[in-house]
Amino acid sequence: MEILKSFNPLPVDIVFHPSWWHRHAGITFNEDFFYHPLKRVESEKQMEQVLYDRFGQFGLGADHDKNLPVIGAVHLAAGYFIQEMLGCEVVYNEDSPPQVLAANLEKLEVNPEKAFESDAFRKLVNLQDQLKSRFGYLTGDINWAGVLNVALDLIGENVFTGFYTDPEETTRQFRLIAQVIEQFANGIERLTGTTSISVNRNVRHFEKPVFLHSECTHTMISNEQYEEFLLPIDIGWSLNHQPFGIHYCGKDPHRFAESFSKIKNLAFLDVGWGGDVKLLRKFLPDTFLNIRLDPVTLSSHTPDEIAQIITGLVADSGNPWLTGICCINMDDKVEDRQVAAIFKTVELLRIQLAKK
Repeated sequence: MEILKSFNPLPVDIVFHPSWWHRHAGITFNEDFFYHPLKRVESEKQMEQVLYDRFGQFGLGADHDKNLPVIGAVHLAAGYFIQEMLGCEVVYNEDSPPQVLAANLEKLEVNPEKAFESDAFRKLVNLQDQLKSRFGYLTGDINWAGVLNVALDLIGENVFTGFYTDPEETTRQFRLIAQVIEQFANGIERLTGTTSISVNRNVRHFEKPVFLHSECTHTMISNEQYEEFLLPIDIGWSLNHQPFGIHYCGKDPHRFAESFSKIKNLAFLDVGWGGDVKLLRKFLPDTFLNIRLDPVTLSSHTPDEIAQIITGLVADSGNPWLTGICCINMDDKVEDRQVAAIFKTVELLRIQLAKK
């Protein structure tokens, strides 16, 4: 595929949970971390330095000596901003990602124009303006979550009731959420050139940035509901944003394998831990499968066990040129040797591939 020509096979990346950063780097994830311009630059540089000191031999922390005007936290996995724009309260904590408090609306009533007049969006514009004034350019992006993720934060389980009681209105409101997301992501891309590094850092290894739609909550719906209410949005985005990808961190992405195959140009699929990689490859022979390791159990495995897991999953994928490895949200229990095992295993697999 065109998008895969610019890097070695088996790109690999990691993201630590805020508890890891708080323990090992003393970083506090309060509101200033996200919106104070000097703190933004300082925090990202500090994170790069910590990665360089611990894992620089694997290529991490390459920007440790730079002051970069990063508009969003690209070393975290946290989707919260679109929800805040649409009326949810967000709580900032010292050692965890921003917590979205459900708005508990009686029904979905999304107003795109109002979203871009919100205090949350004004805070972001202020941050961007100050960074742009000082540095002359902007970089990074902000996790834009996904349509169903946002809907659930706005009205909770009532979204499922709407599938049956008023499918036409549910479809309309989903499209309004998608409109907000697309307008927001397009704006970020115009400013920085990317949209989804903050969704999964592995997309940064691609020559052209991936537009990555988060579908974390799709574990809660049926294939039929996905195809009726959400697949049309994915197909539309795949036509207008290439390369297009789906982030699915649940344990059952294979359940949607056939449905995903209806997106003819699905370039990237984030495969949640527990997903049947062989089945996904069967239905998606030309899609880049980004295999996610389990951050919870990783800390209980030896380096040899981690190597066996990765080797087996890459074999299941069947095409190392269309396969990546990542582990997202590793907490403060994980040890450096276990993280190193991920990179060492991938490097060994690359060497073996080169010999072939």
